[in-house]
Amino acid sequence: MSRRRLGLAIAAVLGLLVAAAVLIAVLNLRDEPKVDDAAPALAATPALVERGAYLARAGNCGACHTARGGAPYAGGPGVETPFGTVYASNLTPDTKTGIGAWSAAHFWRAMHNGRSRDGRLLYPAFPYPNFTQITREDSDALYAYLRSLAPVPQPNKPHALRFPYDSQLSLAVWRALFFSPGTHKADPTRTAEWNRGSYLVHGLGHCNACHGGRNILGATSGKLELGGGLIPMQSWYAPSLVSPAEAGVASWSTPEVVALLKSGVAPKGSVLGPMAEVVYRSTQFLSDTDLQAMAVYLRALPQQQPPVDDEVKKRDPALMQRGARLYDQNCAQCHGERGEGSPGAYPALAGNRAVTMDAPANLVRIVIYGGFLPATAGNPRPFGMPPFSQQLDDNDVAAVLSYIRGSWGNNASMVLPIEALRYR
Repeated sequence: MSRRRLGLAIAAVLGLLVAAAVLIAVLNLRDEPKVDDAAPALAATPALVERGAYLARAGNCGACHTARGGAPYAGGPGVETPFGTVYASNLTPDTKTGIGAWSAAHFWRAMHNGRSRDGRLLYPAFPYPNFTQITREDSDALYAYLRSLAPVPQPNKPHALRFPYDSQLSLAVWRALFFSPGTHKADPTRTAEWNRGSYLVHGLGHCNACHGGRNILGATSGKLELGGGLIPMQSWYAPSLVSPAEAGVASWSTPEVVALLKSGVAPKGSVLGPMAEVVYRSTQFLSDTDLQAMAVYLRALPQQQPPVDDEVKKRDPALMQRGARLYDQNCAQCHGERGEGSPGAYPALAGNRAVTMDAPANLVRIVIYGGFLPATAGNPRPFGMPPFSQQLDDNDVAAVLSYIRGSWGNNASMVLPIEALRYR
């Protein structure tokens, strides 16, 4: 190839790259609100601040933006992702390190468009793909509440992301592919209660941040956005809310769903792991009206019926015998000789869908690290399960769980030692 042709080819490639960069920039500015720095400050009435405090609880904002033992909302905790660690920012009204210099419009742009005050694109570990559905009124209330806090001069930690995920260009490409600013649109064919529940579940509650599957680039994907998924870096499985074999509640009554969200326990199930923290920090403080709206919405989700599987799963007799011995030594005293449990104290294991669903991740983590319900007003002294990490190795964990998943009418697949190691 002559130098002239090579130069033309290089120029063409560069031109395409420039055009792509411009296109990415344009796509990332869609629906971008204009910020008028000269606009009057938001009038933060006591009622607006109180409303914002409630919404902050509903969004569980403090869980990420408050370090253990640190000042509320002063930032610091790291959110581990497959691409590196994103550190939560300081949301107190400190002028230099927090949002003290932000206007209500800056805050709204961050919530709605995922863009910081200085124009930087924000990483979606801050769940603006969900928060984009929040109304401007609710955004202003959150802003008013955060501005009412005591300012804490705590510099933000720089993110620790690997190349190329640490660049704004890469983030712009991700946003162009997977993010569109939006608003929550009420369904006129549904009740006001259903629409309120949809708004809370998809917006402030950002439920699909855990209960949605993610693609290789970390974006929630697929039509079943509440169809369950392994929480990145945590090895907890957030079960599907649209499957009766996992965590679908279509067959529950509305009061039963409300009880689960308010106290962490209900006649047909209880919460553990990351969901226990959500109940502890967030949903137990929501109003009964909002909890009922969420329950109505969750109960109305279309359920994906699992295929009928009548085939009896193959069992290794030696493994089942080992598992039976371990169960008798470590589990039967609480959960019963036949997995019948003890009502109000220890859950039954026979016929328990948390035991029999395909993904064994949660079972492995509960056996190894223990299972603890949240302490709530409705259940102030919950029973808990101690960790068995010191007593049981991976082979033991696989054996006892295989026994539990294959006994008393349970017909789930065996758990392999490699799975115990993977989810440990």
